[in-house]
Amino acid sequence: MRDERSIAAVPAPARALLALALALQLAWQVWQPPAPMRPQDLPAPPDLGALRLASLGEPVALAKGLLIYLQSFDSQGGQVIALRRLDYDRVQAWLNASLALDPLSQYPLLLASRVYGELHGDEARQRQMLSFVRRQFDADPNQRWPWLAHAVIIARHRLKDMPLAREYAAALRLRATGDKVPSWVRQMEILLLQDMNELEAARILLGGLIQSGQIKEERELNFLKERLAEIDLGLGKSAGAAGKP
Repeated sequence: MRDERSIAAVPAPARALLALALALQLAWQVWQPPAPMRPQDLPAPPDLGALRLASLGEPVALAKGLLIYLQSFDSQGGQVIALRRLDYDRVQAWLNASLALDPLSQYPLLLASRVYGELHGDEARQRQMLSFVRRQFDADPNQRWPWLAHAVIIARHRLKDMPLAREYAAALRLRATGDKVPSWVRQMEILLLQDMNELEAARILLGGLIQSGQIKEERELNFLKERLAEIDLGLGKSAGAAGKP
């Protein structure tokens, strides 16, 4: 220790050079652009059994936490990650896990149909999310009908897939039969059939709906009868045109 010299013993030019080197090093670090962040892949969710144990008797709270995690995954380190970079099989797995923990929640289906299902320019992912909504609808049709109704609209207007839209609309007509389901939901298939020029099928369905007694309000019943008359008129014109030589 007796061989060490104090800083004052170092020549002033050397001290100045050392201070300058330190300042330049700090400046270099400050002005360097941050290293590019490599987006992390969305992991698979934990096993459902493990999630139930981890919920500590509060599965609804954990279900909400899963969705918060999923939604926040497209923002990493201040950078927004495009939805199309996400693995949609894993997105679907996280939505499934949340619904398994909280079957009464509507939010996973909202995300599937209104966020992940409306990815422009990626038909395969859109169809995957619509198929997910269709399967989940079957588990509780009278509560989950809004999301399949939205899937009908996406299939009709975004995908231009009329057969798929009709398939979903038919499922709504046949399975969403609760008292709280609006009658227009059951009429979606009829409107699609008219768009497809399937007037005879539309007439049969509309006539059956009128005769079923499911429509209680007189004003709505009259409206449906007017639509039936319009379809009959259209069928009459078609038959007349076909009978002309």
